[in-house]
Amino acid sequence: MIQRIQTVYLLIVVLISGLLPFWVNLWSDAKGNEIYATNEILVSIVFYASAVLAMIAILLFKNRKNQFILNRLNLLLNLFLLGFFVYRSLNLSGGTSVSEKGIGMLIPVISIVFLVLANRAIKKDEDLVKSVDRLR
Repeated sequence: MIQRIQTVYLLIVVLISGLLPFWVNLWSDAKGNEIYATNEILVSIVFYASAVLAMIAILLFKNRKNQFILNRLNLLLNLFLLGFFVYRSLNLSGGTSVSEKGIGMLIPVISIVFLVLANRAIKKDEDLVKSVDRLR
């Protein structure tokens, strides 16, 4: 389980989605208040759901097809979160007191990259098992 590279990728996704959004600010409003994931309930739930899906995918190491499907679902969830952040950043108030986007808005992008890498590794394992079965 842990010796496979996709487990490492998924563990990174668990750490990034489960811990990082609560330490790094997502954006700052016009008054200068930093907004974290704990301030936004919907964002917090989506980050926790992404971390839980990645943890469940780690535990499904024996069933690669279900692991692949769960990673795709997690990928869609992170794309939804990224779309929400883009929508939110485009609708932040402008003018003389400009709102700032935080580094936390890049967390879904990083998660998406590691989920794609994990899916590639799962696909490579599945192809290897199929090729070995053909030789029998």
